[in-house]
Amino acid sequence: MIKVAIFGYGTVGSGVFEVINKNHETIQKKLGNELEVKYVLDLRDFENDPVEKVLVHDVDVILNDPEVSIICETMGGERPAYDFTKRALENGKSVCTSNKELVEKHGAELIKIAEANQCSYLFEASVGGGIPIIRPLCTSLAQEEIESITGILNGTTNYILTKMEMEGADFDTVLKRAQEKGYAERNPEADICGYDAGRKIAILTSLAYGKNVDFADIYTEGITAISKADFEYVKQLGATIKLFAKSVHKDGKYYAMVAPFVVSSENPLYAVKNVFNAILVHGNMVADTMYYGKGAGKLATASAVVADVVDCAKHLGKHIRIVWEEEKLELSQIDSASRRFFVRVASTDKAEIENNFGKVEFLESVSADECGFITEEMTESEYKEKAAKAGNVINMIRMD
Repeated sequence: MIKVAIFGYGTVGSGVFEVINKNHETIQKKLGNELEVKYVLDLRDFENDPVEKVLVHDVDVILNDPEVSIICETMGGERPAYDFTKRALENGKSVCTSNKELVEKHGAELIKIAEANQCSYLFEASVGGGIPIIRPLCTSLAQEEIESITGILNGTTNYILTKMEMEGADFDTVLKRAQEKGYAERNPEADICGYDAGRKIAILTSLAYGKNVDFADIYTEGITAISKADFEYVKQLGATIKLFAKSVHKDGKYYAMVAPFVVSSENPLYAVKNVFNAILVHGNMVADTMYYGKGAGKLATASAVVADVVDCAKHLGKHIRIVWEEEKLELSQIDSASRRFFVRVASTDKAEIENNFGKVEFLESVSADECGFITEEMTESEYKEKAAKAGNVINMIRMD
C-alpha cells in the first residue's frame, strides 16, 4: 500500500481526497497497488467530514513520517507551499501539485531538488486543469522540435468573450454574471488582465524549450478593452475574438505573449466556447496536435493531480525526468513579429486612414463616427509608429 498526504483541503485538495477514495478500485487495478490518504494538512477543522479521521494541523507530522511517499500540494500561492514542497522533496517524497504560481516561479529549482533526492516533482494540473498537456509535451512529443504553442488557457476570459459574442452583451455585464456563477473571482484581475494565462504559457514554454521562462518577461494584454463593437466588426469576417497565450520558436528566436486575437473559423481553437480550454501544439514533424477539455474545476483538476500521483507511485525511489533547466531562455521582443491588425479609429476619412496605415481592408462601420479595417502584414513596431501617427485609435486586436 502506498501512503499519500494532501497539503490543503480547499477546492482541489478535497477533490483529490474524493478522487482517490471514489476511484479506489479503478486506481488499484491500473496501478497494481493501493493508494491510501494517510494525512490531510489544513489549519481548519471540518466537522462531520470524512477527512476528520486523517486531518492534521502540523506539517512535520507528514514530513517526518517515512510511510508517506507522495504528497499532493494543493494549497495554492507561493508561501508556505514552496517551503513545504522543498522540505518534502529533500526528504525523498515526491510532490504532485496544481499550483501554477509555485511551478512558474520555482519549477526548475524544485525539479533539480527532486532529481538529487531520487523522487519526482510533477505538475500536470498546473496548466490545463483536467486537460493532459504537460505529459504529452514531455513524453508523446519528446521527439519533436516544438515550433509553436497557442492556447486558450483561461476559462473565465473564454466564458466572457463567448457570451459577449453570442449575446451581444458588454464586458462589465458578462463579468458580473461570471462572478455570480463562480467562474470569476471577486477580484478578477489575474484572469481578465491575462496574468493567469501568462503564468501557464511561461510553464509550457519552459517545458517546450527546456530553459526557464519568467512570466515577468512575457508581453501580456487582457480583455478589458474588448467591446461589443469589436465583435460586430469581426463577425463580418466570419471570425471571433479569443484570448490567446502564445509561444513561438522561429528563425532562432523565441517569442511569448498573451493577448486577444481575431480568430478565423478555419482555426480549430475558433470552436472552443464558454469555460472550456484548449492548447494547439505545432511540432516540426507531427504538425498540429490539440488538447481540449475543462481547464479548471474541482474534480477535473483533482483528477490531473491524481494522475501524477499514480505516475509517481509507479516510479517509487526513482526520478521522473523533466527537462527544465534553471538557465534563462532569452525571449525576443515582440516588436519584430509580423502580422495583420484589426484596427478601429475615430475617423471616417478613408484617404487619411490609408495615408496613416497604408493599404487596408475596410469593414462596414458599426458606428457613424468611426471606421474599422484590417491592415496589411507589418511588424509590431511598424504598427505602433502608424498608430502614433494617426493618434485616433479606439482599439486594436491582432489577427491570428
